[in-house]
Amino acid sequence: MPLPPPAPEVSRARRVVVEVPQDAAGMRLDRFLAALPALGTRSRAKALVDDGLVSVDGKPRKAAHALRAGERVSVTLPPPEPAGIEAEAVPLAVLYEDAHLLAIDKPPGMVVHPAPGARRGTVVNALLHHLGTLAGVGDPERPGIVHRLDRDTSGVLLVARTPQALEGLARQFRDRTLTKRYVAVVHGVVRPAAGVIDEAIGRHPRHRQQMSVRARRGRPAVTRFEVVERFPGASLLRLAPQTGRTHQLRVHLAALGHPIVADRLYGGRGRQGAPEAVVAALDACPRQALHAESLSFTHPISGEPMVVRAPLPSDLATLLGALRNAALS
Repeated sequence: MPLPPPAPEVSRARRVVVEVPQDAAGMRLDRFLAALPALGTRSRAKALVDDGLVSVDGKPRKAAHALRAGERVSVTLPPPEPAGIEAEAVPLAVLYEDAHLLAIDKPPGMVVHPAPGARRGTVVNALLHHLGTLAGVGDPERPGIVHRLDRDTSGVLLVARTPQALEGLARQFRDRTLTKRYVAVVHGVVRPAAGVIDEAIGRHPRHRQQMSVRARRGRPAVTRFEVVERFPGASLLRLAPQTGRTHQLRVHLAALGHPIVADRLYGGRGRQGAPEAVVAALDACPRQALHAESLSFTHPISGEPMVVRAPLPSDLATLLGALRNAALS
C-alpha cells in the first residue's frame, strides 16, 4: 500500500532567546532587536515590543530600554504570513502627493497593511497599484507605512515613497515633533470644556486584545481634549494625542467615562439617560466615531512646514446632523 502524502507543515510561532553580549551593553532594546537576522528592521522590532512579544529577563520592557550585558532577551515571532502582497485597484482618496511622500484620506473599514485575516483590500494593496512599487521602503509586509490608523478610524494617513522620507517621517513620530488632530463623538456631556488625560496605557490584564489604563506596566500616555459642541447625551471633541500608544484615544476616553460612539471594543453603545432620539442617532452610527482630522509636520526632504487635512466623512456628518436635529426637537 503506498504511503499517504506528508501532511502540510503548519506554521507556528517560534521563540528566539539571545543573551546580550558585552559590546551591546547600553544599546536600546529596539536597536538590538533590529540587528537580529530573524527581525531585520527596527519598525518590526518596535511592533513586537508594542505587542508584548518581547521580554528581558522575563519582564516586558519598553523599546527604549537600555540593555545590560548578560540579560536574556526573549522574542516570540508570530507565524509567517504567505509571501507576497498583490497590487489591487482599490480607490484611494489622495490628499497630497509628491516624489517623496503621499497622504491619503483612509476610509473607515479599511485595514492599513496585510495581517492575519486581512490579506487583501488593505491600504498597502492599493498603494502598490497606485504607485507601482515601494520596494526597499521599510518592512516588506508594510512598505512605506509610517504610522497606522485602526480599521474603523478614518482620516489622514502618511505614506513614505523613499527610504529617506520613511526615516525622516519616522523620526518625527518618534520625537513627537509633528502634531496630530482628531475629532470624535463621545457619549455623555463632557465637562470641563478642555482638559488633559494623563493615564499610562498597557495591555489589559485579562482581555489581551484590549489596552487599558489599569495595566500593571503601562507606558506613559497623554491626550489633550477640547469640547467643540455639546448635545443632550453626547459631545463632539477635538483631540490632540501627545503620545502614540495603541488605541490611545479610545482607551483614554473610555477611562474618562465618555467612550467613543459605536466603539464596540471599549463600550461605545447608546447609554441610558439620553433622549430617545439621541440614543437612536448614536446607535445608528456604523463604526467608531473617530476621524484623524489633520497632521502637521515638516517635509522630510525639503524641510517645508506641511499641514494635511481630511474632510469630515459622510457617516460622521450624518451623525452630527441627527444629533443637532434631536437637540432641537
